[in-house]
Amino acid sequence: MLRSSALTAVSAVALALLTALAPAAQAAVAAVPVPPPPALNAHSYILVDFNTGKVLAAKDANEKMPMASLTKLMTAYIVFSALKSHQLTLQTPVTISTAAWRTGGSRMFINPGSQVSVLNLLKGMIVESGNDATVALAQKVGGTQAGFVTLMNDYARRLGLSSTHYEDVDGLPKPDHFTTARDLATLASDIIRDFPQYYSIFKIKKFTWDHITQRNRVSLLWTDPSVDGMKTGYTDAAGYCMVVSADRHGMRLVSVVLGAPSWNGRVDDSEALINYGYNFYENERVDVARAIVARPRVYKSAAGHAAVGPAQSVVLTVPRGPDATLSTRILWAHWPLVAPLAAGAEVGTLIVTNGAGQQVETTPLVTLQSVPAGGLFTRLADDIRLWFAS
Repeated sequence: MLRSSALTAVSAVALALLTALAPAAQAAVAAVPVPPPPALNAHSYILVDFNTGKVLAAKDANEKMPMASLTKLMTAYIVFSALKSHQLTLQTPVTISTAAWRTGGSRMFINPGSQVSVLNLLKGMIVESGNDATVALAQKVGGTQAGFVTLMNDYARRLGLSSTHYEDVDGLPKPDHFTTARDLATLASDIIRDFPQYYSIFKIKKFTWDHITQRNRVSLLWTDPSVDGMKTGYTDAAGYCMVVSADRHGMRLVSVVLGAPSWNGRVDDSEALINYGYNFYENERVDVARAIVARPRVYKSAAGHAAVGPAQSVVLTVPRGPDATLSTRILWAHWPLVAPLAAGAEVGTLIVTNGAGQQVETTPLVTLQSVPAGGLFTRLADDIRLWFAS
């Protein structure tokens, strides 16, 4: 339970932050109710705001599903990691094995024994969904396909993809090869966030190799200028699948559609999700980084209080035209606060809620300056106060 001094601090931070939030709150005077997400034919789906992680729409997003060629998102993540660590360069030549050449399904049409650069293989895997290019990259990075699959499952654990398991590198059907819409949204967001220098490969509309030109299967790249990637997949077991990312005026959304009944169905469902997100939600950036929003009591300190504020500015995903003001409260990491405290010490969490009481954002609260311990008399006096307060 918070002590009275903590409650005073909550009131203070609410007043301070709501002042900072006032432009956002005042901007929306005529509210437009947010309708439910569109009714889609896909088996499962999710729509996520990239900047805040807020889920804007979802259906069976935690259900384990076959992933088909969406598997290649993890293959890409690992190859990008190898590039970032200088294990490879984009110009590194890869000798194409017979196993890669013989791989079935979608192909880049590379020849056994030839050498192809990592960059061209990435284009073949991402733009053309080439299983042959995917196997070649996996063998280069993992030594063998089996070795690379081990890497894939290791990375899945590291990235928190708790409902994902890989059995191959390209997504050809296997009994224990599955993921969820939620995990795929996380992985897609991680690619965009961790590898902006390589993400542009996902928006290449077509690629020519050995006089054969193939178009990117993410057809929304042609019809929606805000869409800049990501990947499609199809098998009989998985149905038609698509991960899409779009950026309109600095607000990026990631949608995942799994198990749509047709090629056009996955396109229509993805487009409906993206448009729903942009039509009814927006990002509000509140520049409160390192602003003093509370001065809680600090026992055994020379100053008596600490200047506390958010470590970074707050980005909120809110309905367009909200008719309720935002409010805040603090969840202290521990109470009471006792000196000494270093500058930048995390002392609590600022929780922002809307008028319906729904949590819309959290951000860490830190000490903005160090709070040294007071003298002997101060420390002894506060020992007594703390004993009575406990």
